[in-house]
Amino acid sequence: MKARPKQPDRTATPTAVPRRLVLQGAGVAACLPWLESISVWGETAPNSPGNIPNKSYPRRMAALFMACGVNADHWWAKGSGADMELGKTLQPLESIKTKVNVIHGLFNQSAVGVGIHPGQTGNILSGASLRKGAELGGGISLDQMLANHVGQQTAQASLVLGCEQPITGYHETNFSMAYSSHISWQNATSPVPMEVYPSLAFDSLFENRGSRRNKSVLDRIQDHYASLNRQVSVADRARLDEYLTSVREVEKRIERLRTEQNKAIQRTQEKGKPLASLERPDNGLPEDIREHMRLMCDIIAMAFQTDKTRVATLLLCRDISGLFYPFLDVRKAHHPASHDDLSDEYERISRFYCSQLAYLARRLDEMPEEDGTVLDHSCILYMSNMWSGSKHDSSKLPLLQVGGLDGTLQTGRVLDYRDKPDDERKLCSLYLSIMDRMGVNLPQFGDARSRLAGI
Repeated sequence: MKARPKQPDRTATPTAVPRRLVLQGAGVAACLPWLESISVWGETAPNSPGNIPNKSYPRRMAALFMACGVNADHWWAKGSGADMELGKTLQPLESIKTKVNVIHGLFNQSAVGVGIHPGQTGNILSGASLRKGAELGGGISLDQMLANHVGQQTAQASLVLGCEQPITGYHETNFSMAYSSHISWQNATSPVPMEVYPSLAFDSLFENRGSRRNKSVLDRIQDHYASLNRQVSVADRARLDEYLTSVREVEKRIERLRTEQNKAIQRTQEKGKPLASLERPDNGLPEDIREHMRLMCDIIAMAFQTDKTRVATLLLCRDISGLFYPFLDVRKAHHPASHDDLSDEYERISRFYCSQLAYLARRLDEMPEEDGTVLDHSCILYMSNMWSGSKHDSSKLPLLQVGGLDGTLQTGRVLDYRDKPDDERKLCSLYLSIMDRMGVNLPQFGDARSRLAGI
């Protein structure tokens, strides 16, 4: 059952617990979620053009990416709020639809008419024109622009995760395959290294170091936890227990994968081949992509809940993906399946990916944070690099936005820009609007100089 904020328990006197809570142990550190025993999460912030109130909570932004488009026949929504009706592919969002915006018609001008695949992908979060040939050239992505401005407020500036290894080489269009493999770019020539191993992403979240990785994080922080537990309110004790239980559940799933990853590393040393050159599961990545994606979503959720970071990206599948979906009764790999994008098989694939967004959003919505939930203070974007995989059509993109970003985004709406002039339907205009609400005010970003109307 979803946990909802309760009135603070005033029977416990607030103590001098530090604003940023970190439970420490031998070679490990665990940040903790919002607790009522601490009056506010963040520093008092002055009003700004981004509408940040004096009493501020951490505002987070995450972007989830699925390659090669969707089944357009079932990607639709109509109505608003609790009465919103969702198409078949969007059905996984039914329980949280009042916190969802379905956005039609936005596009990246620099990704249109430049050739298929890499040229449609490497600028999905930047809007920059991409350079062909051996030398990379594009622009900083939305997440890294935010990380540069708000990342100093958290232990980790950003979290960049993926569920497929990057690929190398060049596409027939003469664009580097690095553009197909990365959505997060720290500058025009450098993608941000992407973590694809859940165990390593978990370790970074808890600063889990050294030979003690095989010992539970919770076991190592027990003494510190017991001390803190005596200082906080009754309600906070329940929150702590719930949070640490969820950490342990994720940790148990990670333990098996860590063993497989270690075996894979040993095999590569014996064969003299790099890990990235091997296919799943020989490379130590989870054989079941469902478990892989859920773990990465869980790690983002815990990172946001504990304010470890406020910015994250998750590449669910890269462009020209070779992932298979036997559990969906689909025989073709992702990319070939997208060439028959109006088929029932590709609709099941599209819906499966939408369910990953729904899973992350529900996890965040189950995390109370004083006047709402972590989802209420977040903005989750979900997008693909094209509308139709069979036509490689990037003149409009499938886009979902979830979360109210501390009340600055009205949700439960269908926003349609398909009939607007090109200057009024730029994806980067949406990014400028989101950055405003995150306290990052820029005169332009990518190909946009104006904010998106109606958002």
